[in-house]
Amino acid sequence: MKKMATIQPLGDRILVKPIAAETKTKSGIIIPETINKEKPDTGEVVAVGEGRYGDDNELIPPRVKVGDVVLFSKYSPDEIKVDGVEYYILREENILAIIK
Repeated sequence: MKKMATIQPLGDRILVKPIAAETKTKSGIIIPETINKEKPDTGEVVAVGEGRYGDDNELIPPRVKVGDVVLFSKYSPDEIKVDGVEYYILREENILAIIK
């Protein structure tokens, strides 16, 4: 049995599993895959780093937590694939909002 890899982001980096855009509208219209090829800009936080150090050398913990659904800058994340699953790693400063 193969052991699943675990990823622990460093510093103020956040590991996010992207959430694909809906392929069907509320009224039932199906959006073709060819139109919906843009990178998603929302995702669920899977892991967070310990935070960043401020000017006074004090650790500032991240404001997001595991399980949060976030909106992030579309072109900021680094894409990685682990055990066949796609993830993004991005800095907390590239997270625009927490979706509640």
